[in-house]
Amino acid sequence: MPVFRLDVNNQSYTVNVEADTPLLWVLRDELNLRGTKFGCGISQCGACTVHFNGSAVRSCSIPISVAEKGKIRTIEGLSGDGSHPVQQAWEEMDVPQCGYCQTGQIMSAAALLSKKPNPSDADIDAAMSGNICRCATYKRIRKAIHLAAQKGGNK
Repeated sequence: MPVFRLDVNNQSYTVNVEADTPLLWVLRDELNLRGTKFGCGISQCGACTVHFNGSAVRSCSIPISVAEKGKIRTIEGLSGDGSHPVQQAWEEMDVPQCGYCQTGQIMSAAALLSKKPNPSDADIDAAMSGNICRCATYKRIRKAIHLAAQKGGNK
């Protein structure tokens, strides 16, 4: 098996996996970073969202051979203690219900705010459209993103 070098959460890792192994499974099974969730496996639900070179991407559909070429940030790298403005806003607005989709939602919101520090409702709806919440907390998600923007959520 080939060896791949990864930059994840500003740390270097070396993994020995097949080239077509999805980044999601490398993060969870090889690096023990379990915050990134498996949802659908076909890039439709957003539960596995991470940042790749600053953009929100679905880790279930990125092979490790591609992921090796960029900087990866997971929910664990966003803030180890929950102090990122998006995480704080999520808590203040009581967004999670079941919580399963929340890491993907938070990562998409953080990527949006890094590009648009003061997004409109339309910007939020467009950026978050690939993240599905079975509990339908979409209104609270939008409010939390606006709150995070006020808190300087583009860090």
